[in-house]
Amino acid sequence: MSQRVSAVRYSLRGFFPLSAGAPGRRAVEYQDITTDAQLRQYCRGLADVKTIAFDTEFVSEHTYRPVLCLIQVAADDQLAVIDALTVSDTTPFWEAVAAPGHETVVHAGRSEVEFCWQAIGRFPAGLVDVQVAAGLAGAEYPAGLGALVHKFLGRTPAKHETRTDWRRRPLSKRQLEYAVSDASCLPPLCEAIRGHLERLGRLGWLAEEMQSWQRTVERSLSKERWRRVSGNSALTGRGLAIVRELFHWRDREAERRDQPVRRILRDDLIVELARCGSADPKRIQAVRGMERGDLRRHLDEIAAAVARGVEVPEADCPARPHREHVPELSVLGQFLFAALGSVCREVELAPNLVATPNDIREWTSYRMGRGRPWEGEPPQLARGWRAEVIGRLFDDLLSGKLVVRIENPKSGHPLAFEPAQ
Repeated sequence: MSQRVSAVRYSLRGFFPLSAGAPGRRAVEYQDITTDAQLRQYCRGLADVKTIAFDTEFVSEHTYRPVLCLIQVAADDQLAVIDALTVSDTTPFWEAVAAPGHETVVHAGRSEVEFCWQAIGRFPAGLVDVQVAAGLAGAEYPAGLGALVHKFLGRTPAKHETRTDWRRRPLSKRQLEYAVSDASCLPPLCEAIRGHLERLGRLGWLAEEMQSWQRTVERSLSKERWRRVSGNSALTGRGLAIVRELFHWRDREAERRDQPVRRILRDDLIVELARCGSADPKRIQAVRGMERGDLRRHLDEIAAAVARGVEVPEADCPARPHREHVPELSVLGQFLFAALGSVCREVELAPNLVATPNDIREWTSYRMGRGRPWEGEPPQLARGWRAEVIGRLFDDLLSGKLVVRIENPKSGHPLAFEPAQ
């Protein structure tokens, strides 16, 4: 295959580009894949590798779906750059990534996983997200790739092309080396973090967390995406039915125009129209923010969407998320959240990975029999490794088996938990 850069071969684990012109900078050798035939040939070779680490460059500001521009791959000790703008179909790569028999390594890989899912309806095989893994090993969560490389490998990768428009061609040698450098860091970083997790006895936690993470991503991609419209929590079931109809209209219109959904109709306007609950075009046009010319041109379609929501039978309206306000649960939640941070820092866990304030509220409601009735699996803090580390501690605090005292106010984990006398 052709190569944009000629260089001696290198060991992948030893390659960490520094800033441009810095002493010790090495040239990079990688396969330059720009045609469908080259991609098919390259992907046949991926069947025999043990690790596929990859990163992507994409632009999402102007289109309905992100425009995938580059895929940078570190497959065992070999690097490749796939030009997704000149290759007409990247499906062979996603099929290779999803095929069993290897580990797939990403960093903050939500976008990478979504590209794979949208292409073939499956996730990468043996998926490990080093951002998640690092949180289980005591790093901050979420942490950027540069911070993790510095913490676990003692190196500082270059970050000189963070504002590149990856749609432009041709790309310079400097831009391409920057792009491939992130992929090259992933395998040794994953190996280093895995070593920490093995010493801590948490490799099983990582496997559990990656399965849970993928289920969450799958649900968000395939079920009730309209619930992500921000600001809808106070709406009635009827209001949520209107939100759902407006969301689906907006999504179809954004896809038709190939524009980001926020340019079609903002979330706050959807919620305000749902709160008003009127399909009268004059009432809709009177809502502040609806005076835009393009919205006026689609006023009848917007009114029809609201009308569909208004006409949904009461029994078929979406259920409201149950968020009962119980003052004592609020106080307990604040206390337990403080305890969470102290415990996590002491045992080398990222608090933000373990639980959010809402997770703690759900757990407290579940344990005290308040709020919505629980069906199916219990809340996150009552399952798996989180229950082992945090849930049981919280149980003992609520039952009075443990007491808390301030041991060292200057410490990063100032609280001490002791058996009650």
